[in-house]
Amino acid sequence: MSEFTIEDLGDGRFALSGEMTFDTAERILRASEAPFEEHTQLEIDLSAVTKSDSAGLALLLEWVTWANHSVREIRFTGMPEKITAIARTTEVEPLLARGERWAGFIEAPDGEP
Repeated sequence: MSEFTIEDLGDGRFALSGEMTFDTAERILRASEAPFEEHTQLEIDLSAVTKSDSAGLALLLEWVTWANHSVREIRFTGMPEKITAIARTTEVEPLLARGERWAGFIEAPDGEP
């Protein structure tokens, strides 16, 4: 059975490692539900994903959909090249950024936007 790990790095930051494939996507989704639910802003580092396929892309799109429906913000870093290529080919690449509402938001030193 293919393996993966979701590590909680604190403050809504998570790192996914291992395989993000047909064998793991559903299990990753289930494993992410409780930890993700606790945050309104999420950042998922995918740089340690060792294998990915179209089910991995579907997982990311599911997370974006969940974030949009539950008024959360989600951002992916370290996107695997294979996922980017599939997203570009299937013309869904812009959907991966739909949850990045806070992108570009800079807080002033006094705490005011």
